[in-house]
Amino acid sequence: MTATLVAKDLTGGHTHRTLFANLNFTAAPGDVYGVVGANGAGKSTLLRLLAGADTPQGGGVSTAPASAFIGWMPQEHERIAGETIAGYIARRTGCAAATAAMEATAESLGTGTSEAEDAYATAFDHWMASGAMDLDERIPATLADLGFTLPEDTLMTALSGGQVARVALASLLLSRFDVVLLDEPTNDLDLDGLQRLEKFVASLRSPVILVSHDREFLARCTTGIIELDLAQNQVAVYEGGYDSYLQEREVNRTHAREAYEQFKGQKADLEARARTQREWSSQGVRNAMRKAPDSDKLKRRANSESATKQAAKVRQMESRIARLEEVAEPRKEWVLQFSIAAAPRGSSVMCTLNEAVLNLGSFTFGPVSVQVNAGDRIGIVGPNGAGKSTLLDLLLGQLQPDSGSSTLGTSVAIGQIDQARSQLSAELDLGSAFEAAVPEYSSSEARTLLAKFGLKAAQTASLVKDLSPGERTRASMALLQARGVNLLVLDEPTNHLDLPAIEQLEQALESYEGALLLVTHDRRMLENVRLDARWEVNAGTVRVQYS
Repeated sequence: MTATLVAKDLTGGHTHRTLFANLNFTAAPGDVYGVVGANGAGKSTLLRLLAGADTPQGGGVSTAPASAFIGWMPQEHERIAGETIAGYIARRTGCAAATAAMEATAESLGTGTSEAEDAYATAFDHWMASGAMDLDERIPATLADLGFTLPEDTLMTALSGGQVARVALASLLLSRFDVVLLDEPTNDLDLDGLQRLEKFVASLRSPVILVSHDREFLARCTTGIIELDLAQNQVAVYEGGYDSYLQEREVNRTHAREAYEQFKGQKADLEARARTQREWSSQGVRNAMRKAPDSDKLKRRANSESATKQAAKVRQMESRIARLEEVAEPRKEWVLQFSIAAAPRGSSVMCTLNEAVLNLGSFTFGPVSVQVNAGDRIGIVGPNGAGKSTLLDLLLGQLQPDSGSSTLGTSVAIGQIDQARSQLSAELDLGSAFEAAVPEYSSSEARTLLAKFGLKAAQTASLVKDLSPGERTRASMALLQARGVNLLVLDEPTNHLDLPAIEQLEQALESYEGALLLVTHDRRMLENVRLDARWEVNAGTVRVQYS
């Protein structure tokens, strides 16, 4: 079924706060809209409203036809205790819910009412449209095509982050939605997974609304952009892809600033002229009222007439000021001011692996021999499960090889953001956890630094484990600014960061002078960050390529 999604005057937010208002757009078959905006602008809130999971503060969402099957895939891949891979896919594709609805309506058929028959017919059509009829037959081939070899009855809680990402991708590839809503679908996907996702999105006839921080993915897939501008308290819909949006946005911002400067200058000029006119008028009145001989009656009358004319000019100038069309000053966006604190230079060799081999069940990493020298900037790429995180753990001494050696240099000050964002104690509130990690900071200094990363009272009082992934990432970035670092290790640092924060991270990496190990699937980050070499990790081996 082909469908169209319409948002009319849509307003969304939380009970105490409106995040965006009066959003209007129509997504027709073949349209792919990317939703962009700073963290907290309401991107996930918008998808929840489009999915019907939340009630809008104003306006509404409709589909044509009204029975269109909307598929919403939230940002985090939730793992439910006891749920298998097959069960997860059935739930994410909507097949499980469609099957349950059909079975429930089938039980009511015994009543013999026309309402029961109509309800069953609708549920049956929905079940067929969801692809539930042959889902079990389609799952094995899709998982195998993605290189996934674990049995379908494996529990989701037993999978790694990369494996969960592949199962989530499989559920998307197996879905049959009339309208597709995707929240950060690129998180944790390797380059092969990204290419498969791009191909899938391009092949859809359904309208797609997606939230993503992956700039290259947005540039390759989108036909339009929905911008939620929290700073300006505005929403805008741009037709055209992501790169076109960037250009048009810059032009619009320039024009807005120029219009405000022109208005401000014109108003200031009129106000200055009005002040001058008022001064002249006051002086004329004083002159007119000054006593003079009777022979000067004509002069007094002339002065009085002059004062009256000046007063009229003042009123005329004030009227011109009042008629000026007010132009609001463009608000300055909150910008993450991020820098990486430098530690004193350590040893010339930061860390080394020499013929290192590590056996992890059926997976063998190595033998690998690599070396990181002071100031080296190395990008690490490779498919999920190839051993990138294992390589980092061996280099940092967090794992010891079964054979060969791993050596960490002296005076090495490590700054790390791992995939789990586990640098802070999960069971403490953020304020306490951060203070414990940087004991040299006073409580007020620690909280001031967190506030600079957009983490304020509500976040510092929350348990670290209850923070959003983006908030945990910004807290990890704050640690890097608080501590001196000469070996920086970043494992998928762009996951859950908004686009402005990613750009700030890239700028901070440009000025950082220590050694860098950067694991990322973000293709634009690999282009934008200056690197001396790339290490390609595949099936437990490492191939070194110099820039």
